[in-house]
Amino acid sequence: MKKLLLGAALSALMTGSAFAANVGVSMALFDDNFLTVLRNGMIEYAKTLDGVNLQMEDAQNDVAKQQSQVQNFIAGGVDAIIVNPVDTDATVALSKIAADAGIPLVYVNREPVNVNELPAKQAFVASDERESGTLETKEVCRLLKEAGKTQANIVVMMGELSNQAARQRTQDVHDVIATPDCSFMKIVEEQTANWQRTQASDLMTNWLSAGVQFDAVVSNNDEMAIGAIQALKAAGKDTTKEIIGGVDATQDALASMKAGDLKVTVFQDAAGQGKGAVDAALKIAKGEKVDTKVYIPFKLVTPANLDEYLSKN
Repeated sequence: MKKLLLGAALSALMTGSAFAANVGVSMALFDDNFLTVLRNGMIEYAKTLDGVNLQMEDAQNDVAKQQSQVQNFIAGGVDAIIVNPVDTDATVALSKIAADAGIPLVYVNREPVNVNELPAKQAFVASDERESGTLETKEVCRLLKEAGKTQANIVVMMGELSNQAARQRTQDVHDVIATPDCSFMKIVEEQTANWQRTQASDLMTNWLSAGVQFDAVVSNNDEMAIGAIQALKAAGKDTTKEIIGGVDATQDALASMKAGDLKVTVFQDAAGQGKGAVDAALKIAKGEKVDTKVYIPFKLVTPANLDEYLSKN
């Protein structure tokens, strides 16, 4: 009898939690390693939910295209919208469009400029970028000290400057260098490679050709760190002896670390952010309350704990 009652209770619970919904998702760019993991995380999670359908769109790094996608989602009668912003400074307009239509909107991964003034039925799910660049740069600082450096030059590769994550991760580098423990570090070059491996390779090649001398590379993401590694190898450098850091802990980055090239990365839980964004969108659509900001913690990844993260992103 107890088993029957328990089964009935579980059945009722499952029925009550089911919620059919169409969710429009506008991704900044499909052709990006980390954002692909994020997108796939949302898709896989949605498959475990009865009646939840995700309509995925690629904004192709075009602000106008993303705004049009949001408008089309609303016209199509979606129950909620998830946006991975192309330009984090362009989110005020997106928020207004969704708010005027009364449609829930959840930003994921990239912090909207209006994060502290989001309208009702809107939220932000990501990781706190104040942790990412800080963890990376502190570990680079530690490695430089371990190598016996009392003065060290570093070069910084920045992501797209229209992106809040790039600006914050770069500020993190400056903030760590401003501390007494790491004040022996000096930035000798700081330029954008727009998150891209190829652009980072070209940038590193230019620095090497110009005779820039540096002891470490601090990159806003793994793709640019890998591009730097490729350029250094092409120039005949032994990258196993270089100190190079990135952020995201992508599979390519972890493979590079396993090979001895990348020394530091920071795990950003793409699948966790994707799940959190879908959950938040569905809860708001059901009229439930959610926190305006939902943060998924960053974690430092080094050769010492590499194996823990090999299957996570």
